[in-house]
Amino acid sequence: MKADAILRVTLALRDRLEAARVSSTVPGSVFVGPLDDADASGAALILFLYRVTPTPSLRNREHRVTTGGTPPVLVYRNALPLDLYFLVTVGTMPGQSEETLLHALGSVLQSLQAEPDLTGAGVGHETVRVTLEPLTVEESSRIWALFPTANYRTSIAYVATPVWIDPLAPEVTGAPVVDEQLFAGSGRVEVAP
Repeated sequence: MKADAILRVTLALRDRLEAARVSSTVPGSVFVGPLDDADASGAALILFLYRVTPTPSLRNREHRVTTGGTPPVLVYRNALPLDLYFLVTVGTMPGQSEETLLHALGSVLQSLQAEPDLTGAGVGHETVRVTLEPLTVEESSRIWALFPTANYRTSIAYVATPVWIDPLAPEVTGAPVVDEQLFAGSGRVEVAP
């Protein structure tokens, strides 16, 4: 993917959360951003990217992208594979109890468990796996400490991986070998007059 890979994966995940919210018939929307943002009020769910790290198992590996064109596979040797850590939190909707919002959160869990891969044009025709990430009380407290004015609300965490940030251009490859020849001899070349 290009430099917009983080944004594309975030939007694809937001769309999946929105579909889960609609299927649970919970009113509101899915807000992307910090938990204490004024625009988050009235949202049923809040999606917050709280951590970005390199994917340890894919570092120093080339990223191969099947294009179907010429060449059929692009090879990026300096691509950066990332893990994106998201917090999904129930929002605060006036007139709605937390029970309704917990139903939306349950629908998110159900949806992402049933179909954990983000695929298609939204994520550059690649596959990004979304997995539930258990948080300890200490980790959860550290995240919520970032928002001292926000009251704690029920939250779950997910990691989306791999998210590739590719260089601007793939590595140039040499022309294919079309003829094999083996020359043996003294290495001296005679030139005719």
